[in-house]
Formats: sequence, C-alpha cells, structure tokens
Amino acid sequence: MSERTLLVVRAGALTSVQDEGRHGHAHLGVPRSGALDLPAARLANRLVGNAPGAAVLETTLNGCALRARCAVTVAVTGAPCPVRLDGRPAAWGAPVRVPEGGVIEVGAATYGVRSYVAFAGGVAVEPVLGSRSTDLLSGLGPAPLSDGTVLPLGRPAGAPLYADQALPPGVPTELVLRVRPGPRADWFTPDAPAVLAGGRYRVSSSSNRIGLRMEGPPLARAVGGELPSEGMVLGAVQVPPDGQPVVFLADHPTTGGYPVIGVVLEEDLAGAGQGGVGVGVRFVLDQWG
Repeated sequence: MSERTLLVVRAGALTSVQDEGRHGHAHLGVPRSGALDLPAARLANRLVGNAPGAAVLETTLNGCALRARCAVTVAVTGAPCPVRLDGRPAAWGAPVRVPEGGVIEVGAATYGVRSYVAFAGGVAVEPVLGSRSTDLLSGLGPAPLSDGTVLPLGRPAGAPLYADQALPPGVPTELVLRVRPGPRADWFTPDAPAVLAGGRYRVSSSSNRIGLRMEGPPLARAVGGELPSEGMVLGAVQVPPDGQPVVFLADHPTTGGYPVIGVVLEEDLAGAGQGGVGVGVRFVLDQWG
C-alpha cells in the first residue's frame, strides 16, 4: 500500500501548515495563529470533502510544488494562481485528482498574496495545543516547509465536491477595513480618527503574518510616554512611535506596550491577509462617537 504522504519538491517563499488556529491560550502568551484568509482555507477543505478545520497549506506569493506518494484529491483557493499537474494546466478553485507519484504545482499569485492548498484527509502533522498551525511568532507547530519535507496525510472523510467551483475574487484595488474605537483611542489627538479614516495608506513591505504595516499619514499622540504591557487582540490597530498604524494578524503578540487606537472587524481580516505590498488601504470608522 502506498504511503499517505506528500514530498515537498519546491517549498516556495513561505509555505506553512495552517488550520483554524489555537484558541484560548492567549493567557499563556500563545497567539491564535491559523490561516490568514480563513474563508479561502475553509472553501479549499469543502472542495476536497474535508471538515472546515482540517489543516491545509498556506503559500506566500510564489506557491509551492509537491509530489503525492498516494492518489489524492487536491484543491487550491485563495489568491488566484496557475495550477499544474505533471506539467499540464489544472483547475484552480476546483477538485483535482492527483495520481500516486503526480506532482501538483501551485504557481505565483496573479494578485493577492496567499493561496490555500487542501488535500483530502488534511495535512496530518502532530497537533500542538490543539492545532496543527505553524506559528511564526512563538515557533509552535511545524516549521515552515523546506524542500524535501515529508508531510503525512489523514484519511479522507467525505466526497469531493466536483460539482462545486470557487470563483476568483475581484482584483483588490484597495483594502477596506472597518475599525471600531480601541481601548487607547484617547491617547491620540482629537483629529487622529479623521486622519486614519481620510489618509491614503498603503501596505508596507515589512508586513507579515504578525501584522499588516502601513505607509501613510502618521497618527499624532496626545499622551506621551509608554503603556505598561497589556493584552492585544486580533485586528488591533497598534500605533508605534513613528505613528504608522499596524493591524495585528493571526500570529500577533498577545501583549504590547504601544497604544491601540482601534480594532478592525474580524470579518475584514481575510482581505487584510491578501493585501500585497503597495495595495491601498482605507479605514472606515465604525461606531465612533
């Protein structure tokens, strides 16, 4: 019987194992982690017959390539990209049957940042604190993929949805992030919320899974000095001394000492996870007085 494993032929810039994350461990200093574009990861799982929380691969910008050591059904969603099976074009956003020994190649994102690759049965690396996710901040979970890595697969639990197909998202000309007042909004000048909402921000090249960093008008502080470290939540808009807002993503630290002017609504964070360098960002104030 063939092994239910995958061999990494090309790991790409950053490919990691992700599921729905580690919930309930912030008091231990462990962030949630998990797929940045969770709807895309869930869709990939649905296409191959997995439960929504099965572990998938999250690629970054230039994809990856894997050799299947068993016949397996694969689906690629998230950032649209070319998909090839043994060198021939294959479907993006639909189940693809890969024979034993076949090589599935996930190409560079045509727009967006992160593609998601699901395999029937899920990626069955050992869970840590209830999740199989790679956490780049704390180092928990499996290491990011490297060439030659062997990944175990679980047993398929359901039938692939061959009648279903994902539609590629529209080309993102800008990210629209709704933001509610944060716990330290009063640490900023009265005009800071208007600057945040009216500013022309762009995604900085220093962004990663920890935070989406901005380039744009700085936010002025009304209160000097530093805070004692306090709890940080997913979507927090933290403002360091340079005044450039940072939106905390899945691998964010659970505490921090810079003030948080607002918190981005969680349903907008999937888009933030697909924000490429230079993409415009518009903050929309929600429930501000």
